[in-house]
Amino acid sequence: MEIAVERGRATRQRLLRAAVALVGEVGWNGVTTRLVAKRADVSPGVVHYHYASVTDLLIAACTEHGGVMLEQISQGLVEQEDLADGVTWLLGELASYPADDPAALLLAEAFLASSRLPELRADLAVLLNRFRVTVAEWLRAHGYEGDADVLAVLLSALLDGVALHRGVDPGLDPQALAVPLRRLFASEPQA
Repeated sequence: MEIAVERGRATRQRLLRAAVALVGEVGWNGVTTRLVAKRADVSPGVVHYHYASVTDLLIAACTEHGGVMLEQISQGLVEQEDLADGVTWLLGELASYPADDPAALLLAEAFLASSRLPELRADLAVLLNRFRVTVAEWLRAHGYEGDADVLAVLLSALLDGVALHRGVDPGLDPQALAVPLRRLFASEPQA
């Protein structure tokens, strides 16, 4: 029984990895059962054994992959000792992903698809909220005196926006934004 359960987990992971890569290559609407099956080296029936539809597979891929990515970034951020280091670190993390990285493309496609898929929108909202809470707590712990919740939203939106801009302008260097962004974090709150 344990072997079958482990084999099922391994197959689901292959399907999720295949979906992540394919969304980056062919777009959300271009992913089909056959493409996923071929990439994961399984029969098409296996895809539907594990997921009711390709859309369900894509939602699972976005949620799992996005959750892991945001958790890793959150953990790295909380290890930064001050606001300036944290901002610089975040921009460096963003710069470490190539503009055509499948993970970045997956999240861009997921944001668009979430406007049509309420389940995906709800899943992404949970992930974003969790990230924003971590950022706000980190800001407060490091002495930010302004509205940390608002700045956490702004920062997460800025990171998403820069990632989207890099898709259009691969030469955009996120680290070049460090100085003005660090000033924003260091500024005194306005009344």
